[in-house]
Amino acid sequence: MGFIDLFRESLPLLLQGLKLTLELAAVSLAIAMVIGIVASLMGMSKNPIFRFINRAFVAIIRGTPLLVQAFFIYFGITGVLGIRMSAFTAGVIALSLNAGGYMSEIFRGGIQAVDPGQREAARSLGLSASQTTWRIIIPQAIRICIPSVVNQWCITIKDTSIICVIGLAELTRMGQTIIARTYRAFEVWIMVGLLYFAVIYLLTMLARVVERKVSLD
Repeated sequence: MGFIDLFRESLPLLLQGLKLTLELAAVSLAIAMVIGIVASLMGMSKNPIFRFINRAFVAIIRGTPLLVQAFFIYFGITGVLGIRMSAFTAGVIALSLNAGGYMSEIFRGGIQAVDPGQREAARSLGLSASQTTWRIIIPQAIRICIPSVVNQWCITIKDTSIICVIGLAELTRMGQTIIARTYRAFEVWIMVGLLYFAVIYLLTMLARVVERKVSLD
């Protein structure tokens, strides 16, 4: 069987895995954005308890591999609590917490980069502290953070491949399944790599368009 024939035969399964990969990444990144913003605000809070929670959270996320985090959530927590959790749910939790920890530092840097005069001007107009933060500071911080956030999105999409270790049939897992059936590892991994590359490339190009549009506004 030639490469083209192998590609045609494998494409349906690979696309099925890619679909699950994109669903996993989309849900995880949406949650991670919220976690990142909230954690960054906790890290800059005047409340020492909030700051401690943020530092501990970021330290744990940065200090442990995603693989260990996924195993801990899927096998450790479920075993201790005696609950049943799907591989998809465990993958979303692991990726969300992991990406959220890194986004926390990204957003913290973005918020600190906003001109302090913006906050003072908003307060002089009668806006409360929370209104100033969510209506004035956060939108500007997100604009500043776009390149770093997109980079983290790309990393998280690639990190979905790690979740295959807990049995989720995403793109990498589908590639392994095809290899087990065809024994054509070289060609199959080329196909898997090309699909990941295509997704990351399209995301990067889209981000550049958005970044240029935002910079012109």
